[in-house]
Amino acid sequence: MHGRYIRMFISWLRHIVKTAAFHSYRSLRSLLSVLLRLIRHSQFVFNEKEGDFQQPSGLALSSQPTINQDKSAPPVTLAVPLFDEHLKSQGHQPGTSLLPPTGGELNARPNSVAYNIQPPGMSSAPLLSMPEPHVRNPAGAPTPPPPAAPRHDITLVPIVPGPQVNRYERHVTIDDLYTAFMVEKGPLDCSEELATTVAGWEPLTHPEGALFFYYPKQRVFTDANVRDPVIAAKIGEAVEKAYKKVHEAKIRMNSLVELALELIVIDGEEKWGYYFIDHDKRVIFWFEDHTSDFLMNSIRGVERKSHIRYALESQYWRHVELFPNKRLLPEDVIVKLKETVMLAQAENITSETCLAPFASDEVDSMLGLVDSLMSSADKQREHSVWIAARFTRLFCNAKFVNFCGQPGARLGVDQSLYGKSNVRSTRILRVMNVFMFGSFDAQSKAIHRIWVDETMVHPRWKNFIDRLTTEWNGYTIYSTVMLAVDISFLAVQSVQAQMVATLLAYLSILCIIGSLVISLILAGQVNDSRRRSAADVVRFLSIL
Repeated sequence: MHGRYIRMFISWLRHIVKTAAFHSYRSLRSLLSVLLRLIRHSQFVFNEKEGDFQQPSGLALSSQPTINQDKSAPPVTLAVPLFDEHLKSQGHQPGTSLLPPTGGELNARPNSVAYNIQPPGMSSAPLLSMPEPHVRNPAGAPTPPPPAAPRHDITLVPIVPGPQVNRYERHVTIDDLYTAFMVEKGPLDCSEELATTVAGWEPLTHPEGALFFYYPKQRVFTDANVRDPVIAAKIGEAVEKAYKKVHEAKIRMNSLVELALELIVIDGEEKWGYYFIDHDKRVIFWFEDHTSDFLMNSIRGVERKSHIRYALESQYWRHVELFPNKRLLPEDVIVKLKETVMLAQAENITSETCLAPFASDEVDSMLGLVDSLMSSADKQREHSVWIAARFTRLFCNAKFVNFCGQPGARLGVDQSLYGKSNVRSTRILRVMNVFMFGSFDAQSKAIHRIWVDETMVHPRWKNFIDRLTTEWNGYTIYSTVMLAVDISFLAVQSVQAQMVATLLAYLSILCIIGSLVISLILAGQVNDSRRRSAADVVRFLSIL
């Protein structure tokens, strides 16, 4: 009996111990969980304070958490930065694709019907015409919409920026009536004058002084005067039509593509020249197939895309040169340009057949300018952008002319690419060479060292002209001395008595005067525009 009570007591005691141990374990686990949370919260607060303390000094510990560590900064390009305000208002983030223009946006015509066109490849949605909602009058009858603005007959033609953007040949006349300008009281405020009459267009001033306009929402550049409402309406329709044609051609475009438009008037007929700019590939392009003599620059034998790319890149840099404002100058552009200039200087020093389009002293000056450009890297400085674009364009054009990267690339300035000599020798020229004691042949060889494959070697042309000027000045001095000697020889009385000697002296004076006059005329001609302008020199040599 007592044994049974003892067993019951032990069983009851065991149950009590198990229950107490289970509840103690749950309480201990809850307590440990709370303590662990407190420790983690304290550590997080401590790390935040430590990060705030170390952030101004620019130091970071490897044990500290990093946010978006894998994200790298986007590369700097020459494209004008995106219009962030417009993108945010449309619900986009910076870096997304831009909506192409609508006639209503560009022309500020609230009653016009606008196309909502997205760049090809960005959306497969069809082009839709969005009608405006009717506003009912108090009587309840619908108010008829006002008549839409009249559309213009817009003709788009593909062009290249150089030389078909005719900025330097416009010659806009200014009123020559003198009137003293009245300056209003207070600090001068030009904001109203600089503001355009068409909303959205931004007037910009080129480093050389030219005025052009930029439409940030659709990334459009133009030299046309958009302050004129008629021109503004036409250019709005031209932009709309250009993007629509791109969509129809199924050309993929990113958000950094730009559009340039040029108003062309031929025999009273208006056309709009256009081209697109791809900053990733650094080329210009069109929405249609195009052949251009301005792009070819009279270069024969172009057969490969890898060759014509240098011409397209040269035109790309011409666009940047024409519209350098609001652009960042990438550091890699400066570094590559500096390496190109250094290579040109090394070739000028070590080779007599250097392909660089500049003389040694010019390259040395360019190298100093390029060194100064490093302080403008990744900054918006239009003057530095213009300098880099101008130099890079000239070197790209030289690569195109010399067939860079092609099987028959020109490696020396004297090398003819077409396998034939451009020295023509006829019977008349040989006879003239005999009568001129071989000077004609010597000058002909010198000229053909300058004019290779109908391409002018500009450094050699300058050296040739300098040498001719020195020679003609020497002939002038020699003729003057000989003229004085002959006159003094005639003053001798014993010579005057001899008829033959007198005739020879007068004949010598006549020849010396002719030599003096010819030397002065030739020395004066080298100072005309053919010496200063490379284009005039090319036209002059083409006649020979």
